[in-house]
Amino acid sequence: MFTGIVTDVGRVRAVRETERDRRFEIETAFDTAGMDLGASVSHAGCCLTVVDKGPGWLAVEVSGETLSKTTLGEWTEGRRVNLERAARLGDELGGHIVSGHVDGVGVVVSVGPEGGSHRVEIRAPRPLHRFIAPKGSITVEGVSLTVNEVADDIFGVNIIPHTWEVTTLGGLSAGSRVNLEIDMLARYLARWRETA
Repeated sequence: MFTGIVTDVGRVRAVRETERDRRFEIETAFDTAGMDLGASVSHAGCCLTVVDKGPGWLAVEVSGETLSKTTLGEWTEGRRVNLERAARLGDELGGHIVSGHVDGVGVVVSVGPEGGSHRVEIRAPRPLHRFIAPKGSITVEGVSLTVNEVADDIFGVNIIPHTWEVTTLGGLSAGSRVNLEIDMLARYLARWRETA
């Protein structure tokens, strides 16, 4: 489990095809010496397992399913990546409960200044858009955000200057593809309504 509070922005240093899928090596400021192999780390909102590590880097292997359902299939060397280590019992829950299971890929429609923040509008894939509600939570590229408004399949968020500067969201522009995870409560509530 994660909180959607990014604690490092890593960089893809190597991409390699494996017999099974694809391996990414990520440069990070995390203390990898204190990180166990098998640890879960959120990469742009995707929960991935650490399979190798060294000073200042970690490696993950990504399945074909994940590559096809997220933006990870587009990653190349040099790409910046939002990172978050798994939450531990007793940690502050600063964002919202995030599973690290990407529900779909959205497309940025517009980005513009609004006061000191940036207003970003994103088109969610159908039928995922049904689970996004005004003032609800959503995870975009691993970052916990509050939904401002929803109009059909487009939702808007405001990104404060701090978040804009310390995550990869500051690089968004119209046409950017982003990993989305809807609020876990919305997912289960909608499923309950379908079966009730």
